[in-house]
Amino acid sequence: MAEFQIVALPGDGIGPEIVQQAIRVLEAVGEKWGHRFTFTSYLVGGVAIDKLGIPIEEATLEACKKSDAVLLGAVGGPKWDQVDPAIRPEKALFALRKGLGLFANLRPVKLIEALAPASTLKPEVIAGVDIMLVRELTGGLYFGEPRSRQKTATGEEAIDTLSYTTEEIERLIRRGFELARTRRKKVTSVDKANVIATSQLWRDVAEQVAKDFPDVQLEHMLVDNCAMQLVRRPTQFDVVVTENLFGDILSDEAAMLTGSIGMLPSASLGAGKAAMYEPIHGSAPDIAGEDKANPLATILSIAMMLRLSFDLPKEARAVEMAVEKVLAQGYRTGDLYGENCQVVGTTKMGDLVIEALN
Repeated sequence: MAEFQIVALPGDGIGPEIVQQAIRVLEAVGEKWGHRFTFTSYLVGGVAIDKLGIPIEEATLEACKKSDAVLLGAVGGPKWDQVDPAIRPEKALFALRKGLGLFANLRPVKLIEALAPASTLKPEVIAGVDIMLVRELTGGLYFGEPRSRQKTATGEEAIDTLSYTTEEIERLIRRGFELARTRRKKVTSVDKANVIATSQLWRDVAEQVAKDFPDVQLEHMLVDNCAMQLVRRPTQFDVVVTENLFGDILSDEAAMLTGSIGMLPSASLGAGKAAMYEPIHGSAPDIAGEDKANPLATILSIAMMLRLSFDLPKEARAVEMAVEKVLAQGYRTGDLYGENCQVVGTTKMGDLVIEALN
């Protein structure tokens, strides 16, 4: 029997509801294939601020470092918009990424055929979409120093610093090329090299890394053009690698190719053992506790966990196929509702995936 230690960080809003369903699916996987998953939960985000005064405790970080994988729900919400910026709920995410050395965020964007009508794009545009977006996660504007905000004679001035090193860029782009070798052997490196110095370095490093992967095609694309091409002809993309801010924006845009941001999982990987898995959507506090949240992105995130952290590809594919089967049967949460579909709640959707799995 294989045993795995998982730290669960439900977080805020709908986080506890969707994490609960993912845990139920993992437990069903364990029962079916003879694995044992042990879960330990900790507070992060706004709930941690309310109870502990900070968004994440050092003990939580240490537990994550010792685990086999981390499952995160969502953090933040309007309730904490006015707290000290130094302890905003999102600081928990930055602490986890830095503390665990999670520099590569993998966001697969793959259209499930049954959801094609849910997309706002024409069926012929999105048919066959299968993109792996690889976003740098620990550098760029989100972490650059100095950053400041101060009064001036005419109002205020705010400063953020965009900084990248060769090492930060190289390890991320190399991960993208390695992934491309297992897919369709094409990497699109996204930058703004016509105006930004860090992007010029990014492009130079990409060219150097490409020499080690002669079997993989490299193309460069400016970020504004990439944003347009994602909705114009998304099937041209295989693996997309880009820096932190660009990746944050482009991955949310790409999510809509699949019909809903509630369908996109993610994995955050680094050089160490512990990786973190989470849906890319937010905490949706407006529907928290109402059994309306879509748990499928979180369930698909644990499929990534099974494949990438636990080396259980058969079990991972079984979870993905269970999700596809349930959607093909016409079941939807409210965010995906369309004609001839049956709306179900968060818990019922979890039930249906487990039934399909078994």
